Amino acid sequence: MTTIRILLADDHTIVREGIRSLLEDEEDMSVVGEAEDGHTAIRITHQLKPDVILMDIAMPLLNGLEATRRIKEDYPEAKVLILTMHENEEYIRQVLASGAMGYILKDAAARDLLGAIRTVHKGEMILSPAVTRLVIEDYLRWGDLQPEKNSTILSPREREVLQLIAEGYTNKQIAEILTISIKTVQTHRMNLMKKLDLHDRGELIKYAIQKKIIEI
Repeated sequence: MTTIRILLADDHTIVREGIRSLLEDEEDMSVVGEAEDGHTAIRITHQLKPDVILMDIAMPLLNGLEATRRIKEDYPEAKVLILTMHENEEYIRQVLASGAMGYILKDAAARDLLGAIRTVHKGEMILSPAVTRLVIEDYLRWGDLQPEKNSTILSPREREVLQLIAEGYTNKQIAEILTISIKTVQTHRMNLMKKLDLHDRGELIKYAIQKKIIEI
């Protein structure tokens, strides 16, 4: 059985202790480190290379969103799951842009948190149901940032890649699904962003929803 190596990043000791106690009861999970601020989370990630980083947003010195961005820059394969009390659209937008794989609220049931960790470890994205509702509402309000004609300049392969990106698949998974190289997937992703004048995964997802490339 593969053990998921987890880093807990939260500035409240009692929260970390509670989560550690929960995770240590799971045979496939192991807490390998703890951090009480974003800088420490970055340092420990570089040292230990955890499989999943459970990251709070509101932390001293360096918040969880900025820590996530820096971790993803230096360690792209890192899988960050945001665990927070904040049900806020602006935070959610920033989380999607930062490269985090999920956004779970702290009032979630224990089984939902455990399931989220396993989902993120597999390379899939996950959002709490309440967060999903906010994301959809926010995306549906996104309008007129791109000319209508942009939808016609994408090749069939680019639209296919865009749909898979919007559905949360990683470059490696897309390469396997389409039987192409990871480098080719990366090229398609860059071409999509250039053609559509989009700058991150969150904007690609918004575009895909607006243009009905994925259903909600």
